[in-house]
Amino acid sequence: MNVRPRINRWTESRRDLIFSSSIKSSLVQPHFVVEGDGVDKEISSMPGIKRQSVDILLKTIRSDMEIGITSHMLFAVIDSHQKDGKATIASSDKMHLQDAVRRLKEEYGDKIVIMTDVCLCTATDHGHCGIIDHDHRISNDATIDELCKIALSHAKAGADYVSASDMMDGRINSIRQALEQNGYTSTGIMSYSVKYASAFYGPFRDAADSSPEFGDRNSHQMDYRSGYEEAILESMEDQNEGADILMIKPAIAYLDVVRKVKDKVYRPVAVYNVSGEYSMIMNSFDGKSRDSVIIEILNSFKRAGADVIVSYHSRDILSRNLLG
Repeated sequence: MNVRPRINRWTESRRDLIFSSSIKSSLVQPHFVVEGDGVDKEISSMPGIKRQSVDILLKTIRSDMEIGITSHMLFAVIDSHQKDGKATIASSDKMHLQDAVRRLKEEYGDKIVIMTDVCLCTATDHGHCGIIDHDHRISNDATIDELCKIALSHAKAGADYVSASDMMDGRINSIRQALEQNGYTSTGIMSYSVKYASAFYGPFRDAADSSPEFGDRNSHQMDYRSGYEEAILESMEDQNEGADILMIKPAIAYLDVVRKVKDKVYRPVAVYNVSGEYSMIMNSFDGKSRDSVIIEILNSFKRAGADVIVSYHSRDILSRNLLG
């Protein structure tokens, strides 16, 4: 069995995230988690967003939950001395990200939706999304083996959705089978099905310390010149392999793609309002003008067909009740 429709209905918080028609219920707040204690460091390229150790993160999410943000995406930021060519540390049960998931689930149980990033780029010493072969190319199938290990460690910690952001061929099927074989039949997969090789990711790579040491990611992320057919192909493949949510990324520059994909698939569609889009707005507008621009953009995501909206603006918008 590759498709389990009950996964998206498993908890009230999942149902509210995916099936509600309101923008507020659709929002997911991203977080950058670091090792240590008392770390609460501003990210210079992303105003208002911080790297936080688990103890501070718990306080932040406690505040977020109080204003109605019940869905959260966690990214691990890993010290360079812990990185290697296979991202070994990423699948360790002792990782700070896995610790954060466990502690959040202990505190909130099914009242929270936790999504975790499943990729190798933040934990490899070369910064690429996969295992590099002798020709300095990413080995697709060797990478999938490591992705499955990471996904399983996140599922074991209690993640609601493991978010495959790597764009390797066939990884959704492999992750789904790994989850099934290990008894994690209620753990969802959010697939970054349509992820373009975009210049809008720059601030995120600063935040997560995940820039590639050489080359680029054009061999696995989608070419922004490609047509709708490839976006639909990628989405349909992931849907058939067992993805529970299909992601399009970036969001603003690809709203036309969101609509085309939404019209073809029967699984929920997510958008990622990425770091470059966020920073562009934060650095170009202020006051009421900024608020109006953000609300306008969020409405455009919904109108294009997004069921789930991952956005760094979530906390600011909901803390000031700008959605009503």
